[in-house]
Amino acid sequence: MIVSAIAMPGYAQGPQGRDFGFGIVLGEPLGGTVKLWTAHDQAFVGTIGASYFGSPRIGADYLWHFEAFHSNVVKMYAGPGLALGVGSGSYYWYYGRHGRYGEVFYYREPGSTGIAMRVVLGLNIIPRRTPMEIFLEAGPLIGIAPAFGAAFDLAAGIRFYP
Repeated sequence: MIVSAIAMPGYAQGPQGRDFGFGIVLGEPLGGTVKLWTAHDQAFVGTIGASYFGSPRIGADYLWHFEAFHSNVVKMYAGPGLALGVGSGSYYWYYGRHGRYGEVFYYREPGSTGIAMRVVLGLNIIPRRTPMEIFLEAGPLIGIAPAFGAAFDLAAGIRFYP
């Protein structure tokens, strides 16, 4: 078991055969990103940054990469993830009743911590002979705490593999 854990990064399919990259992500969330390839078609991705869901927002995804275009440069990926939003987000995320007359609003509790699940579908481009990856991803974000809610994430970014 220890041998397989040590050998796991050797199967990585990041740029130039490297297994760890870091970079920036623009959109939702806006911040930093890291990626660790665990197999030729699987990777863990982490993000931290600002978001309507809460600032800071910390996220983790597990992705499966597949060849939808029969290309070594352009691939697609999909997978589940979790997001944790700490602090105030925008006041439109949860649905509930507030006010003296029971009006319906979308709201966010100030200073609360939000937990959400997400499903991501993305496209990554790994140019030949470069230690970088360009990506575009989108998917729903389903809030599960402190109340049920939904949103949509859309982001683009770049990662470098030292």
